[in-house]
Amino acid sequence: MSWVRKLVGVVLVALVSAVVMPVVAVAEGSAVVWGDCPPDPGPADPRLRCATVKVPLDYRAPGGRKIEIAVSRLATAKPGLRRGLLLHNGGGPGERSLHLPSRYAQVYSQDVLDRYDLVGFDPRGVGYSTPITCGRTAAQLPNEWVLPFPAPGGSISGNVAFARDLARDCLANGGDLVRHVTTANTARDMDRIRIALGERKLSYSSGSYGSYLGAVYASLFPERTDRVVLDANVDPNRVWHHQWALWDSGAEARFPDFAAWAVQDGLGTTQDEVRAGFLALVKKLDRTPVVHPKAGPVNGNLLRAIFRAYSYHSLYFPEIGAWWHFLEGDGPPPGWGDPSDVPGIPQDNSVAVLLAVTCGDTLWPRDIDHYRREVRENRAKYPILGGMGANIWPCAFWPNPVEPAVRVTDRGPANVLLLQTLRDPGTPYAGALGMRSALGNRARMVTVTTGNHGAYDPNTPSCAITAAHRFLAAGTLPRHDLTCDPDPTTAASAPLLRRPLLTG
Repeated sequence: MSWVRKLVGVVLVALVSAVVMPVVAVAEGSAVVWGDCPPDPGPADPRLRCATVKVPLDYRAPGGRKIEIAVSRLATAKPGLRRGLLLHNGGGPGERSLHLPSRYAQVYSQDVLDRYDLVGFDPRGVGYSTPITCGRTAAQLPNEWVLPFPAPGGSISGNVAFARDLARDCLANGGDLVRHVTTANTARDMDRIRIALGERKLSYSSGSYGSYLGAVYASLFPERTDRVVLDANVDPNRVWHHQWALWDSGAEARFPDFAAWAVQDGLGTTQDEVRAGFLALVKKLDRTPVVHPKAGPVNGNLLRAIFRAYSYHSLYFPEIGAWWHFLEGDGPPPGWGDPSDVPGIPQDNSVAVLLAVTCGDTLWPRDIDHYRREVRENRAKYPILGGMGANIWPCAFWPNPVEPAVRVTDRGPANVLLLQTLRDPGTPYAGALGMRSALGNRARMVTVTTGNHGAYDPNTPSCAITAAHRFLAAGTLPRHDLTCDPDPTTAASAPLLRRPLLTG
């Protein structure tokens, strides 16, 4: 999840600090009027246009208060070949997605671009849509507390107190919107975007949390889905406590990939030695943190958070190595990127949305001892993250959801392509199997034998990209589920992007 990277100071691209340019609003029921987009945090496509669409705060009372959803469109389809819209979401939950079409336009095949106008949007509560806040600054959201790492000895008492206080602040400062920032309502917003843009059906491409959002949309509106690509998949029957608990086993499955790289970097002579060295360094930092000039004291839990964030793609392995060398006293301090303030968007917006969705979608266990037991078990089985995935969140102190979670089923057309890697640390393979089972004959799954977060990865070309392009352009699903290795590396298959595409 991209918010993790931001919390550990890993900002993929610097956020623009200029004054926000307003998107052009459109009243409900009127034609969408496109205008200039807000500043883009990455390379901007000058063709991208933006607008806002008004949607109900509460779909149970559609005539009541309205909120705004910021929408973007990049017209790439050719007349005569145009099939419709291809909507994108950046994951998270809580990831700003308004500018995603500029990024996807760099990597889709020409056949895909010829058939779709690319659309992005900031989901409800996020960014340039009507945003929510917990009323906290970035400094009041320490990395190892938002990511609920247990204390070195395994106690979660500090996590319980932090979670209770953060739930109180989010509910007090989130207004009447915070309880309605849910996956089901975001899916309904997607359908309002479809209607506002005058389309009969909607195609969709996303990953990570966005896989669950897409599956919920396809379950709520199966007859309105055209072609759906879901990458780095969440198990819809695990949301959210049991899905996050998979982070512990996911880190263990991913660590050997890093360890193989680390042997070449001189951090050990074998993978086992690298693993032992990492766990020893964690314990050493718990006893005596090392002060980073910008990040401050780095304890064992912060190193765990750094590993987890940078394990999302092998391109980041050198960053883990740089931190390791620094913390052992044989390297310079690695960079530490502080998220820049964006006017009109609260500093804690991504965390506020993460919690609103995570806590508002499903009911979490209320029994504190439940978390103590799970953390104790996972610390023993999966020591790399020390039981963080199973730990308590503010959701344990959140009110009951306003509605039941949407059940993802196999009812609907066979128009879903699932992409997955075997050792994804953020959305582990076990979760993808759950999504595959839930969708049944609606879906086919393509698995790539890597450990990066996301299989639609221009930096690691494979059959997943080929299958995605073929499906989006021609509607052709694989005849059966398949697994492949990455394509052989050649000069022609050098990375297309400096950073991985999937960040949420």
